[in-house]
Amino acid sequence: MRQKVDKIVEVMLISILGIMLMNVVWQVVSRYVIGVPSTATDELSRYGLIWLGIMGGAYATGKGLHLAIDIVPNSLHGKKKELLDGFINTMIFLFSAIVMIVGGVKLTYVTYSLGQVSSSLGVQLGIIYAIVPISGLLICYYSMHNIYLIFSKKIS
Repeated sequence: MRQKVDKIVEVMLISILGIMLMNVVWQVVSRYVIGVPSTATDELSRYGLIWLGIMGGAYATGKGLHLAIDIVPNSLHGKKKELLDGFINTMIFLFSAIVMIVGGVKLTYVTYSLGQVSSSLGVQLGIIYAIVPISGLLICYYSMHNIYLIFSKKIS
């Protein structure tokens, strides 16, 4: 299951990056070659970067590549290390559940129900902000999976 989730997230991240690349190339071509700059490319790049960063953070969490100070974990061994890893993953889970999922759903709902739209693209901002709870769900999934692996003795 985890490999499927990883693959879906990887495809989404690569797709977002590809769209951003084409968008920026079009912006340069339309501005300097054609002489008529596109008005929506800046906003599309900005929202793409937001999605890429937040979803990339979820992916990095799943791969264990997130920013961490590892002085204490590297000095521990055996059961103490497992307990610390379990505690860290539990804290990541709680933060993601409370801040990203609950807060993100509220943010998405409020902006969507108020009908706020982006200035150039005309896209509802609730759709743009939906990446926060989506990434929160991914981080919670990865954290729970890590906790399961830690305490089922599959991670040493």
